[in-house]
Amino acid sequence: MGMIKAVIFGAIVSAVIAVVIGSQGTSAGPLAIHMVSLGEVRMFWSWPLFLSGTGLFFALSLMQR
Repeated sequence: MGMIKAVIFGAIVSAVIAVVIGSQGTSAGPLAIHMVSLGEVRMFWSWPLFLSGTGLFFALSLMQR
């Protein structure tokens, strides 16, 4: 259950940060932010940011036990 919560929070944080940085026209170097088209919806996304955010929230959920 902790991993599911971590994935949800990691996706939210990744999407918010990617939108803020990507809308400025930069890829933020190692964050590798890029435009993703899902049907008619276009959004910014970063896999490295998603994985690091998920790991961070999973570690925080483990520390709360």
